[in-house]
Amino acid sequence: MNLDHVFVCGHPVLDFAATLRARRSTRFEMFATPERLNAWYLESGLVDVIPPADEDDVREAIVLREAVYRLVTNRRLRENFDRGSLAVVNAVARTTPATPQLTLAGRHTDATPGQALATVARLAVELLSGPDVPLMKECGNPECTRVYIDRSRGMRRQWCGMDSCGNKIKAAAYRARRKSTPAATTH
Repeated sequence: MNLDHVFVCGHPVLDFAATLRARRSTRFEMFATPERLNAWYLESGLVDVIPPADEDDVREAIVLREAVYRLVTNRRLRENFDRGSLAVVNAVARTTPATPQLTLAGRHTDATPGQALATVARLAVELLSGPDVPLMKECGNPECTRVYIDRSRGMRRQWCGMDSCGNKIKAAAYRARRKSTPAATTH
């Protein structure tokens, strides 16, 4: 399995929630180590510099991630929010977030793992109470459980990303069609 973090969901909170891949089958944890958690924060662009995370930071991130995923699912399915997940997200959102600074070189954000996590929680509050809620869809690949923002014309997008899921599904469908089509006979 690819160890690179993937950012195809159209919102950092949805990419954060997607760090537990294939929830319905093989379940692959992208936050397996503190280093992988820090890599996500840096690769996502939420922070520019972050001190090393520890195992407690990983546990806290996983708790928040699961609460966010539950709330995203509630919203997507037009269900009431899970109260326990609400409490988790709101508690983390009340803590001090990362604070970007303007420097001579542009925007720069130093943050602790806790500040980075608070930033994710605050972004979750904004996403789940904002205008993009009706645009949230789950990937059409049955093995994938990513939720993404569908900004395509007519909201016809089916996959979280072409490279990650769309090409796999299209190739499998093509192979299935080829296999079921009788071979042309030559006379």
